[in-house]
Amino acid sequence: MEKNYEERIVDPNIHNGDEEKDLSLRPQTLDDYVGQKEAKEMLSVYIQAAKMRNEALDHCLFYGPPGLGKTTLAQIVANELGVGIKIISGPSVERSGDLAAVLSTLNEGDVLFIDEIHRLPRYCEEVLYSAMEDYVLDIMVGKDSQTRSIRIELPPFTLIGATTRFGDLSAPLRDRFGVVLRLNYYTIDELESIITRTASVLESKIDLEASMELASRSRGTPRIANRLFRRVRDFADVRNDGVVSIDICKEALKKLGIDKNGLDYTDYRYLRAIVEVFNGGPVGVESLAATISEEVSTIEDVYEPYLLQEGYIKRSNRGRIATEKAYETLGVKFYKGIFA
Repeated sequence: MEKNYEERIVDPNIHNGDEEKDLSLRPQTLDDYVGQKEAKEMLSVYIQAAKMRNEALDHCLFYGPPGLGKTTLAQIVANELGVGIKIISGPSVERSGDLAAVLSTLNEGDVLFIDEIHRLPRYCEEVLYSAMEDYVLDIMVGKDSQTRSIRIELPPFTLIGATTRFGDLSAPLRDRFGVVLRLNYYTIDELESIITRTASVLESKIDLEASMELASRSRGTPRIANRLFRRVRDFADVRNDGVVSIDICKEALKKLGIDKNGLDYTDYRYLRAIVEVFNGGPVGVESLAATISEEVSTIEDVYEPYLLQEGYIKRSNRGRIATEKAYETLGVKFYKGIFA
């Protein structure tokens, strides 16, 4: 596992051209959307109720690790409501006027989806408060003594926000969402269904054993599952007449540096730093970030969610601690200490 790549294939934060080209891979209805059973059931009720009352759906907030389908779910909500959707990203909004311009173009019942809403500048949030609560825009125009407020009426609309950092949202913004849903990692069976559907849409052949193997290495994330399938399909097209067999699957994943648990070289580097440099921990995230030359936010948002979910590390008030599972993965003898 000493390989290095400029781009991690198992990084769920990365959006590449494949996702944009293969829009047909995105399900269009809640019935076609695999996984997130509880979230789907709740949304189905809320959508039906809003349509029965001929009202706009309450504002929704989807949160959870990246790559789980928050954007897709927002588009499905718009489809189920039979309305238009406008999509923007929090970091792309630099001025409150940018947000006001988008809001003023919405039609009645439309969905405005803001990805990475936790990165929306605080001064832009203030524009959302009155828009979400009262469907109005209060805009200040002019300078100095000529400054005056203009109120613009907005049609009822639904704001859907997506975030990977729920705690970073300000309380005033968070409290204005009527529907708050957490998206969880997918099971292997759910990922297998997604991979099988992807193969069908892309007119590729895949063995059941191979699809299960891919699912088990996809870190519970549909975005990674589809990305791995595309790369394995490349090997199948060149070496096996387009059939993704279990042998081709294992060969391709080995070349890509993805182990049986879905870990790659970066995960191993992270775990080795805790085990070999800091004797298994506890170690503070700042020290860990300096050791492996990464940003603290990258460690918290990208590296750790899956490692925590699968029990490779634990968090304590003193820092990160490697578990026995991490030692076994690295092939290092585990000595149970007071922090283990």
